[in-house]
Amino acid sequence: MSSREHEVVLIPGDGIGPEVTEAAVQVVEAAGVKIAWERVEAGADVFQKYGTPLPDPVLNAVRTAGSALKGPIGTPVGGGFKSANVLLRQSLDLYACVRPVRTIPGLPVPFAGVDLVIVRENTEGLYSGLEHRVAPGVVESLKVVTERASLRIARYAFELARREGRKRVSAVHKANIMKLSDGLFLECAQRVARDFPEIDYDEIIIDNCAMQLVTRPQQFQVLLLDNLYGDILSDLCAGLVGGLGVVPGSNVGADCAVFEAVHGSAPDIAGQGVANPIAVILSAAQLLRHLGEDDAARRIEAGVHATLAEPALRTADLGGSAGTADIARAIAERACP
Repeated sequence: MSSREHEVVLIPGDGIGPEVTEAAVQVVEAAGVKIAWERVEAGADVFQKYGTPLPDPVLNAVRTAGSALKGPIGTPVGGGFKSANVLLRQSLDLYACVRPVRTIPGLPVPFAGVDLVIVRENTEGLYSGLEHRVAPGVVESLKVVTERASLRIARYAFELARREGRKRVSAVHKANIMKLSDGLFLECAQRVARDFPEIDYDEIIIDNCAMQLVTRPQQFQVLLLDNLYGDILSDLCAGLVGGLGVVPGSNVGADCAVFEAVHGSAPDIAGQGVANPIAVILSAAQLLRHLGEDDAARRIEAGVHATLAEPALRTADLGGSAGTADIARAIAERACP
């Protein structure tokens, strides 16, 4: 058990966010890690108060603490405020979105032996938000790809592969059509690959990659993607191992990192105590690794696996009937030092 106390920002979010983040806090405390949580508000309700879903005090708190655990935040479709998730990543320059996707033993899933990591560029591409109306009935959206962002996300992917003992990085693209933008992304990946001769590097067109993922996903180890491709394929990959409820995520920059579940805010089940907290609990384990609390992180992950091995301890999305509190309690008991 570590005697050090860490300062971490907690952003509960919208919908089921407060329920699943509190479950994660409970598990982290049971694992014996001392954290002084600074709770701040962001999301739809905050927008009604302040005219922005992500007030400056939230950003300043994350900058100061250096790390945060975040619940899901809802984003209006086709109008309303800009995505708080995108604002957070761009404002704090959290350039690397990292989503490990692994088969959980004992959980019935389409494939066994999946163990890959999505490394997604997080600050530009089509998510730059540069859209305008050219003429009535015509809208233009600009895809921004820069050498600087492409080089650093490629380097992050290769450094992750080296650190985790992975032997292959696959760059996912559509450079056969978008020859300049995706072409630059590939050129940068190729330049970085030369600095890592012990790691195999290959390239795959995104539509072929999607097909390969749903036929033989075990062939992939690290997928390097731009913003849009990474967003889409990370959800596809989650479906290979049980869904969005069991996949963690992190957004990493040079100075700070925000850890979050991949799934949305699920307002239709908010407050009912039935939400699956595992994705945010696993994200909290990623947070602990970031803080140097590797032993506690391993115990939490082992606790998740042991819990899901019991059919009675699965939420509705995984075919069971357990509630949020049941899952949190079971994992907390198994994560104790």
